[in-house]
Amino acid sequence: QVQLVESGGGLVQPGGSLRLSCSASGRSFSSGLMAWYRQGSGKERELVASITSSGIPNYANSVRGRFTISRDYAKNTVYLQMNSLKPEDTAVYYCNAALFTQIYWGQGTHVTVSS
Repeated sequence: QVQLVESGGGLVQPGGSLRLSCSASGRSFSSGLMAWYRQGSGKERELVASITSSGIPNYANSVRGRFTISRDYAKNTVYLQMNSLKPEDTAVYYCNAALFTQIYWGQGTHVTVSS
């Protein structure tokens, strides 16, 4: 059974940093696309960042220059380093993995940016 487990969320002050991790188990995603989405209260889920099997990243305009997505193929894990956090980054962050026609989601981790 495939599982994606996120960790690293929490409460941080504006301007602070957090690093999210998503560990996949059940199958290897080294050939697949991995991504982070987020959903703020009352908002639709949106793509934050993605990374291809070749390690090519893509970012939403709202986070470009502040967030960095990376992956560890050996650990089957994707990371999201979030710097210069803003209150508008407050959301539940979800890990997503896609391989061929299969799409998987994690359960989400809460990130709250507040003073």
